[in-house]
Amino acid sequence: MDDLEQNEQPRRRLGRGLNALLGSAALQETTASEGDHSEVHVDLIERNPYQPRLDFEPEALNELCDSIKTHGVLQPLLVRPLGDRYQLIAGERRLLASKKAGRETVPCRVLEISDQQVFEVALEENLKRRDLNVLEKAQAFQEYLNKFQCTIEELGRRLSLDRSTVSNMLRLLELPDEVKVDLSSGRLTQGHARSLLSLPIETQLQLRNRILEEGLSVRKTEEAVRQIQREQQPAAATDGETVPFPEGGASRENPMTAHVAQLQEQLRDLLGCPVAIKLKGKEKGRIVIDFGSNDDFERIVGHLRRAA
Repeated sequence: MDDLEQNEQPRRRLGRGLNALLGSAALQETTASEGDHSEVHVDLIERNPYQPRLDFEPEALNELCDSIKTHGVLQPLLVRPLGDRYQLIAGERRLLASKKAGRETVPCRVLEISDQQVFEVALEENLKRRDLNVLEKAQAFQEYLNKFQCTIEELGRRLSLDRSTVSNMLRLLELPDEVKVDLSSGRLTQGHARSLLSLPIETQLQLRNRILEEGLSVRKTEEAVRQIQREQQPAAATDGETVPFPEGGASRENPMTAHVAQLQEQLRDLLGCPVAIKLKGKEKGRIVIDFGSNDDFERIVGHLRRAA
């Protein structure tokens, strides 16, 4: 969540973010004066449990370490009381670099804020100030939804993001593990991954191999997906049998209309999980909702209860 630290412009950007997330009172606490902070021993500061960033680039950390050795920590860390210790709100890179530089204490500003606000600050600082691994972003979104039982639209509003942006990020968690590894490592882009999502898992893996072997661009991948979908349209059913389409639960006799497909996407956006509308006739069918954990299940049930 960081590192807006060593220059003036990032400091102003951080202030605006905190003002939006924590309110003007908290902002006044953090900007009362340049000297309005305390020196806290580094061993008394615990990591932010809601920090979505799992890895920090060694080169960037070393550069910050050298800067701190020369100029000190120019912007205080943000922490909140935790018993006789403190929990980090913002500034993990500064804390790690300070330890690496051999500092025993770091300047801190102490705030009294809730778990939800701490989580939101962590997301704000990481998602908008520095690039996170796209799956780390998606997982952080999912953890927030699970913990605070809110909708995708509410989360997007809290972070000033479009609902579609949050929803598209969450859908990446539906990818098979092999594709997730390639996405995390940069072998595949988010555009590649989003294109694959419209295919069955086995076909996703086959096309993923083609992308890596042939170096397909996102545009070429989208063309390949459309071609695969055309080829996978089932032949006309025989003996009165209804043959399902590979995606969405429609059939040759009961094809999914654009309206139903839109409703399916809206349900996915609302619930933040895979949803399939499976048609069985003009007036019959099923809505299938997938969940990945007990917390996910409770969150979805909470949405449905509120809607009812």
